[in-house]
Amino acid sequence: MQLNKIPTTVVTGFLGSGKTTLLSSVLKQAAGKRIAVIVNEFGELDIDSDLLRSCPLDCEDETAAAVDGDNGFYELANGCICCTVEEEFLPVMQQLVERRDDIDHILIETSGLALPKPLVQAFNWPGIKEYCTVDAVITVIDGPAVAAGRFAHDADKVQEQRLADESLDHDPSLQELLEDQLSAADLVVVSKNDLLDEAQREQVQARVTAKVPNSVKTAYISNGEAELDVLMGLDAAAEERIEDVHNHHDHHHDHGHDHDHAHDHFDSFVIQLGEVDSDKLQAALKSLLSDFNIFRAKGFAALPGKPMRQVFQAVGKRLDVYFDRPWNADETRQTSLVFIGKGIEESVIKAALETALVDAA
Repeated sequence: MQLNKIPTTVVTGFLGSGKTTLLSSVLKQAAGKRIAVIVNEFGELDIDSDLLRSCPLDCEDETAAAVDGDNGFYELANGCICCTVEEEFLPVMQQLVERRDDIDHILIETSGLALPKPLVQAFNWPGIKEYCTVDAVITVIDGPAVAAGRFAHDADKVQEQRLADESLDHDPSLQELLEDQLSAADLVVVSKNDLLDEAQREQVQARVTAKVPNSVKTAYISNGEAELDVLMGLDAAAEERIEDVHNHHDHHHDHGHDHDHAHDHFDSFVIQLGEVDSDKLQAALKSLLSDFNIFRAKGFAALPGKPMRQVFQAVGKRLDVYFDRPWNADETRQTSLVFIGKGIEESVIKAALETALVDAA
């Protein structure tokens, strides 16, 4: 068991495979568990957010939900935190890490075309690895569609998604995409089992068995209903083995199809300064947030003559500033800010922030 780490379940599968229904079933069985739900990172919304916001755990008071639309969090009376991702994945995870004492489990539903490998790789990033582990990657497949060789319930809708996705530069087949989703699976869930006869189940099982190791189990479900202990508590620590997963996507890149997904990597660094002028620092930060692809900036500042340190929190272009506590007697009064983004240079960011330094003279 990964002690002191938040277990995270990643649910992947094509549009119409039954991911949303499965997640709804999990939430209904949560029995007081404090679950953070991240829906559709890196893609179009693929879950009924109204269902999540309406408190699917049968709260006695559905109006007792504290809604913070600015950052996309919905904290429900039953302890479920639902987050519709509008920024990149890492900043959202950083926010959940900050609230880790309030969270028992994280559920992530990917978009229909998302491959789980890059997402699981992100759990090895500093700031996430220390606090979170991937309990399991669950790949949901549409039983009747796979048995019929269509692989997706509505192939036309999936094709629309593919045409709108600029990252699919090598035009993979549906079979390749499904095999890539299976390659990272710790558990395969076959939906719509009630619509399969025995011969079709054997066809589906044969396709799954050919693509996953013997250690990966297959669960057949109807109406999205699955026991909670089948889906959670697998303790797979998938991030520890994800580099060993090789799929069609990797194969295309190995043979010259080179591209860079927005979520494949991030730039991250810490900038430390002396005492600063708060107004100038805020102005510099707002300018940087406007001009550069900064996903997240956070830290604290030392202000001359002020006994308390000032906290800075930026997500996207939003900047929050407040005082949190007095400086301790044994602390060095200094300004320290962490930046996470893409294509950002530490020297450029630091030079802009240094304009806020207070002249020691």
